[in-house]
Amino acid sequence: MHICRSQAQDRASLRRSNDHAGRCHYTFTVASPEESSCSGSSMKPEMDGVSSRLTMLEALVSRLIAGGDGGSRSRANDEEGLQEAYSQETRERNQLQQDKERLNGQVQELQRRLAELSQEAESLRQRPCQETHTSGGNERENKSASGRAYDFGNDAYQEMKAEVTEVAASSLIPEGNHNFTGCGELQSVGDPVLHRKADSITGKYGVWLQDPEPQGPDYTNKTVWRIDTVGKDVRQLFAYEDIDQLSQGFPMKVLVLPEPMESTGATIYRGSLYYQRKRSRTLIRYDLTSESLASRRELPHAGFHGQHPYSWGGYTDIDLAADEQGLWAIYSTSKAKGAIVISQLDPKSLEAKRSWETNIRKNTVANAFMVCGRLYTVASYTAPNTTINHVFDTATSAGQAVAVPFKNKYRYNSMVDYNYAQRKLYAWDNFHMVTYDIRLGRVASHGSS
Repeated sequence: MHICRSQAQDRASLRRSNDHAGRCHYTFTVASPEESSCSGSSMKPEMDGVSSRLTMLEALVSRLIAGGDGGSRSRANDEEGLQEAYSQETRERNQLQQDKERLNGQVQELQRRLAELSQEAESLRQRPCQETHTSGGNERENKSASGRAYDFGNDAYQEMKAEVTEVAASSLIPEGNHNFTGCGELQSVGDPVLHRKADSITGKYGVWLQDPEPQGPDYTNKTVWRIDTVGKDVRQLFAYEDIDQLSQGFPMKVLVLPEPMESTGATIYRGSLYYQRKRSRTLIRYDLTSESLASRRELPHAGFHGQHPYSWGGYTDIDLAADEQGLWAIYSTSKAKGAIVISQLDPKSLEAKRSWETNIRKNTVANAFMVCGRLYTVASYTAPNTTINHVFDTATSAGQAVAVPFKNKYRYNSMVDYNYAQRKLYAWDNFHMVTYDIRLGRVASHGSS
């Protein structure tokens, strides 16, 4: 394109034509305002300025060709759309910021409440038993914390305030009884040995046992049976091959009982589970081999569902036990006015063959078990160092106070049962399944109380 004055007029002109390929070309002719002719030495600066102006003109033509006013409206629409998108993004960012602040507040509140609950739980675990001394001597009363109730549906799991009296512990192991293997009186109880801790609140209380005389090929005296007893409908019976499998938490079988169970008073004896039906005085024998209800019978006049429980509550009105002399029920009646009644039961029909009434108030002791036809009671379920404080001998129908040291290591012992084949006590202490070695000795003469 030539821009010398000699080749153009005083005004710019526009020429449009097609090239050899058919593409449209625009040609501008602009007269130089200063030069009358084109010279090689002065042409470069002018060419740069003209080139710049041509670029601006080309852009203007392109915009005009693209649609004139329509292009302006398009730009306006684009700008308006961008503005709206920016506003929407700003609103969403502000909303997200508000949501973040609200969620952070909720998290802080939950953390605060969790810290409060953790402090309360730690305080409850560390709360000691209160001791008060009477002015008349060395008598002590261990009083538990005020009663609490865990509510599972419509059936609150009962706990009660306990007031028990303990006497000072003393050594009761006569010379010559250290190697005694026969059936005799309880002389000492060893320290608790932990085998398993329950994983959830349903295992705060429970029953765990081994059968001293298993029947049939399916189960042995190593088989461990376990029931977690907190809940509205307690029916699951877990079977473990042995104590090692219990410790690892691997049951080999889970049986479902035909009737719901009440509390922690069940026992295992000669191939059957014996337990109290929920909210009744009905006793049930469940055959472990056939997995079926073998027999059922009411225990005459027995209190149930909180009428005559142990001191810790828990609807522990009827406690079943087995020892060298057979199957027993430990309970009370209205006629006995809350004193412990012992009945020996027929293991097949559950009929009470003979009964004894003691002078031990059931709600003043934490638990009880049978050894060699003798009833033993535990003074406290929470005191870490308590005693076995009473014995009643069914052979002589006589009882007396004793003081055999006993430890509640985890401070909430809800079940104590005797296994005469292992010569151990099995207990469920605040989620913990433990055993105690015991030592029996020759019977000493004593009077009744």
